Amino acid sequence: MSSFYKQLYRYSHPRSFRHNETLWPFVKIRRAVTGEIISVSYKQQQIPMTGLSEFAARYQGEILLSATGPSVNSLNFDLFPPIPAMGVNGAYHLNKKVQFRFYIIVDMGFFNDRPQIVQHIIADPALKLFTTVHGIINIVNNFGREQIKCTLIPIEDISYRIFEPFVPIKDIRQTLRPPPGLLYSQEREDIAFNSDIRQGIADAATVIYWALQILSFCGFKKIYIIGLDMNNFNQPRFYEDNQDKLPTLLDTFLEKTILPSLKHASEILRKNEVKVINLSPQSAIPDSIFKKENGNDFFSRQ
Repeated sequence: MSSFYKQLYRYSHPRSFRHNETLWPFVKIRRAVTGEIISVSYKQQQIPMTGLSEFAARYQGEILLSATGPSVNSLNFDLFPPIPAMGVNGAYHLNKKVQFRFYIIVDMGFFNDRPQIVQHIIADPALKLFTTVHGIINIVNNFGREQIKCTLIPIEDISYRIFEPFVPIKDIRQTLRPPPGLLYSQEREDIAFNSDIRQGIADAATVIYWALQILSFCGFKKIYIIGLDMNNFNQPRFYEDNQDKLPTLLDTFLEKTILPSLKHASEILRKNEVKVINLSPQSAIPDSIFKKENGNDFFSRQ
């Protein structure tokens, strides 16, 4: 986006709107009465997409959620049942071993650092890709509209809604219309879980937290997570090697943000009768949050 328009935007909008500066003035959106983005046009061209309401309680049963920790390499996918899967970031390397039907990318750095993976994802017509408006524009700029074969579903951080001012999580409940699905932690006012993601998704420094809110909203009742290690940050992700390893900040957020947020998520999901099983037995996420099992042993017993 032109630096001229960025500077013009900064001069003409309050600082709380800064997260929109790379979208203005070429991006236009339209929202449904339920709050979610249902239309995005870029440089006067409409981008095909599907709104979140199409997914509200649409599914049930089991799903596999693939994170990217190195423990994935120890799994024997021949033992896994033929259930649908959601992938995050580089998990698409498993596309011949699991049935990816859903995908989520919200890290703009991933779009820029792993364009080959993104290209494969958007070319897969079986995939429903949940991503932000910034992600959608990145895809269009880098690959063109004609390369998009997957279904795009726009999502957004509830604190950084598109063309609306930034509002910290702790202050959202004080607004005139607080989202009824936004459920706060009793221990921390800056931690929440949104059961109706049409108003936005609560962030917790990991895409897995976004994925749990999406899958709960979609109606899934049993979520198996692989690669949720959170304790071997010096090692490459399962699809990387030491020469190709990208840096991570997860270790800096683990104790302060990720663990308390996942604890809150586990409480909400249990109340909603959603069972989560962590198939990374050496994971730093304690058993008290998500029950841990060895993936190979677990599915051998089923």
